[in-house]
Amino acid sequence: MHRLLLSLLIILFPLCTLQANDRSTEEKLVNLLNEFLYGASVNDAEVHDRFWADDLIYTSSAGERYGKDAIMRSLEDTEEVDAPELIYTAEEIQINIYDNTAIVAFKLVGTSPDEVLKFLNSGTFLKRDGKWQVVNWQATRMAE
Repeated sequence: MHRLLLSLLIILFPLCTLQANDRSTEEKLVNLLNEFLYGASVNDAEVHDRFWADDLIYTSSAGERYGKDAIMRSLEDTEEVDAPELIYTAEEIQINIYDNTAIVAFKLVGTSPDEVLKFLNSGTFLKRDGKWQVVNWQATRMAE
């Protein structure tokens, strides 16, 4: 009986640890995403710089493809704002983790006093040197 319990513990402990690690990673990625969305709402270039990897491939909802350098250049002409016109939030977040890679898909909601915009976004996050960054991003305007 003791051998059976010990065998079960040996088999199940790594699975429990793996699930706990995945939950911890999911929490980190959700926090990173929410921090980024707030930073994007107020035009915070430092937040963008931390979030996007240097080798980013970004496909916009307008059908354009560009990299981190174009995003950072677009922020040079904008000032960080205290009261953003459009506030970005994430809903229905789904995360799949594969070792040092994570796929994050969510509904992006942009809310202003005049309108609510909705997009389906997905990003591929890669963990390098202990830091998660986005290497690929896809934004699609949500169907009505």
